[in-house]
Amino acid sequence: MRLLFAGTPEFAARHLRALLDAGFALAAVLTQPDRPGKRGRQPQPSPVKRLALAAGLQVRQPAKLRLADIADLKADLMVVVAYGQILAPPVLAHPRLGCVNVHASLLPRWRGAAPMQRALLAGDSATGITLVQMDAGLDTGPMLAQQQVAIAERETCGSLEEKLAQAGTAALVETLRRLPDIKPRPQPEAGASYARKIGKAEARLDWRQPASALDRQVRAFSPAPGAHAFLGDMQFKVRQAEPLGPEPGGAPAPPGTVLAADRRAIAIACGEGRLALTQVQLPKGKGVPLSAADVFNAYRALFKPGEALG
Repeated sequence: MRLLFAGTPEFAARHLRALLDAGFALAAVLTQPDRPGKRGRQPQPSPVKRLALAAGLQVRQPAKLRLADIADLKADLMVVVAYGQILAPPVLAHPRLGCVNVHASLLPRWRGAAPMQRALLAGDSATGITLVQMDAGLDTGPMLAQQQVAIAERETCGSLEEKLAQAGTAALVETLRRLPDIKPRPQPEAGASYARKIGKAEARLDWRQPASALDRQVRAFSPAPGAHAFLGDMQFKVRQAEPLGPEPGGAPAPPGTVLAADRRAIAIACGEGRLALTQVQLPKGKGVPLSAADVFNAYRALFKPGEALG
């Protein structure tokens, strides 16, 4: 088969690499236009673009993909992985065998843009990879393959992405090789849910929430965008944390109160239980993640017991 590939982030680049390693022929690669880097730097190519150019592949970057952008490419099938655009029906119908999407959830649960983060925020014990024959709906097409992946107790979005990339690349290569023999099956009607795009405001920690929910929030937004909180006017990121039970003895402190700070952790009162911050990232110190011991040694005056976090 002659393939088109559409994808943008590193997760998608892993799948493009798998197709190249397996010997599939690529007519062209589609990816999002270059975006400015952090702190207003020059526009940067996506991981998919970097890989495609290194492999000598043709790259196209339309701001909004239309049939005219691919009409000259005689492709049998388009593979779509985290492309970042909704494909119009004429685009979906152009390849002879249609379009196949690799989606990072057990569909129909967590259709949409952020399935990994939503699975972690919800406390799911498992997620997975689903390959679908794309239709005009949002992740609603019939399924070609599905593989479940367990979510570990201390899973982060970064570690879960690695697991799903391994499962997805293997499933994609196997599915394409067996495509003529696979009969697509409809998604179940029950259990559908929507994984809406992550907003920056969702990464802010609300200490009125239970420590268990805040722990899931920290892990869901690790490594990016990073859960954050405020100490006065200073915004800092919480990179690693662990939920603890209630403070022993006495009336509970108001949520957001620093209960203790030592070389092991910074303990914060929550709406239920305590959250032990074990790694934070301050605006000071060049923005490098700091362990609780580093904070205690260099910035202990910031996190005094009794201080209130915003």
